[in-house]
Amino acid sequence: MGSLIYGHPSIDIKLEDRVLSHLQVVFSDKLRRNEAFHFSWADSDLLGGGRSTVWVHPAIPLYFRYAGSRVPSLNSAWLEEMARSINSSAGLVLRDEPHGNGKS
Repeated sequence: MGSLIYGHPSIDIKLEDRVLSHLQVVFSDKLRRNEAFHFSWADSDLLGGGRSTVWVHPAIPLYFRYAGSRVPSLNSAWLEEMARSINSSAGLVLRDEPHGNGKS
C-alpha cells in the first residue's frame, strides 16, 4: 500500500499503488493547467469510517509514494470517469475501479 502525501504539515493518505497511479494521471492533468479541485475518499474502518476531503492546489506540496516498483497498467475507463468527476463542482470523488476491457 502506497501513500498520497499532501500539504505541509502533511497528511498521509494510504491508497493502493494502482489507485495512486490513476490519481497521479488525473491530478497531473489538472495541476499542469494550474487548476485546483476537491478530492474526496472513503476513510478506512481503522480510522472510524466516514469520508475525507482535501482542497488540492498547485502551490501545495504533493507526493505520490508507491510501495512497489512496478507501474500498474492503466484502466482508460477509470481515467475517463475520474476526469469527469475531477472537472465537476464536487471535485474528484474516489470510486471503485470499473471492471471490463478498459485497460490500456
